[in-house]
Amino acid sequence: MMLKGKVAVITGAGPGLGRTLAVLMAREGADVAVAARSAATLDDTAGRVRAENRAALPVPTDVSDPDQVRDLAAAVIDRFGRVDVLVNAAFPGTHRRNVLDMDAAYLEQWRRTVETATFGTLLSCRHFAPHMVAAGGGSIVNLTSMSSRAGYAGRSDYAAGKAGVHLLSHCLADELGPSGVRVNCVAPGWIASDVLEDWMRTRAAAEGVPHEDVLARDVGAMALRRIATEEDVARAVIHLASDHAKATTGATIDVNAGQHFT
Repeated sequence: MMLKGKVAVITGAGPGLGRTLAVLMAREGADVAVAARSAATLDDTAGRVRAENRAALPVPTDVSDPDQVRDLAAAVIDRFGRVDVLVNAAFPGTHRRNVLDMDAAYLEQWRRTVETATFGTLLSCRHFAPHMVAAGGGSIVNLTSMSSRAGYAGRSDYAAGKAGVHLLSHCLADELGPSGVRVNCVAPGWIASDVLEDWMRTRAAAEGVPHEDVLARDVGAMALRRIATEEDVARAVIHLASDHAKATTGATIDVNAGQHFT
């Protein structure tokens, strides 16, 4: 197992990718601490980790709150005594909005989105990295996005937040490398989900064409002719978290089925 005996922490471990990642990390041998704002979804994720015969620690946390992130780190160390892997995947939902249409309420939401992504990632690293340094090593994997390299209309909050995490990761890789701590990114493109399906159907309705036509057109532009899954993304994270990537830091793995080359 790629993570046998390791302790992993995942922020943003609610439904979707975070939950899939927690389960697969447990399947690879890790005990897993999961953090997100919703206690109910965390309990469900923790139950799935335990079903893999691994220990789970759910800790409701707002990653943009310094006190809550400090308490998260303290809870993990108190329970497990160490941390080997930190995955920063927390990011709030966003809504498409052109800059010319942003009112005061949306501007505040824009600020909150970027703060959760970039500042939240920094806070998690600030409170967990010292334990990795003291242990002589560890792996931090930050979830960014294809949008951290290419911006799209109406998604400036998402792009700015993810791009911030991307460059923050380079800085931290340089800072923490001498202590044996690696910092890398995984940048997904589209991920197969109900949300993506609904968006495709909305586009199809706006164009007056069948949903299958939009799907075929989008998938036809991808080199692998398919849309990546949550498990595809999670497997890339697990690779970077494991000793298989022990000489890799400051890197980004793109998981977008060839939708965008970098």
